[in-house]
Amino acid sequence: MPAVTRTPRSSWIEQGLLALAAGGPDAVRIESLARALGVTKGGFYGHFANRDALLEAMLDTWERESVDQVRDRVEREGGDARTKIRHAGRLTFSSDRLLPIDLAVRDWARRDESVAERLHRVDNRRMDYARELFGTICADPDEAEARSLLAFCLAIGNHFLAYHHGSRTRTEVLSRASDLLLKGSQGEGS
Repeated sequence: MPAVTRTPRSSWIEQGLLALAAGGPDAVRIESLARALGVTKGGFYGHFANRDALLEAMLDTWERESVDQVRDRVEREGGDARTKIRHAGRLTFSSDRLLPIDLAVRDWARRDESVAERLHRVDNRRMDYARELFGTICADPDEAEARSLLAFCLAIGNHFLAYHHGSRTRTEVLSRASDLLLKGSQGEGS
């Protein structure tokens, strides 16, 4: 008799993250995930005690992918601080995978204190990395802090603003805003 193939834990988590990105935490239902995976929901309980355990594993995966893996990849691929800042932003806030999950977690955090705490930790870790990188561009720690905040606000806020730029495209304006943030420190002339 052939061995029964179990749906891997990572598949449940991935399907949960896709459901979260598409419909928020209420869309993360064991029955729906099983249907999307083409399996019965019985296999779910071989990996998770309950839905809350899945949600926690999803948040762990989101944090690892959006902070640790982004930072590892940016550092591995190298470049100067400006290149690293741009690359980290593209990986996190321009991706078809991480961005929708990030936006869904932000919305979820408005209604769930434990998710808000997780988001706070993730954002602090991201800001720490931004400070570190901007600190190599700006000698003034206050300026590095301000640029880190502005870059983060631009990356997130851009997805919530609905406006036109006249004859310019959104991409052109975002590129110019990014160039302004990444200029040399006051008095450096770069």
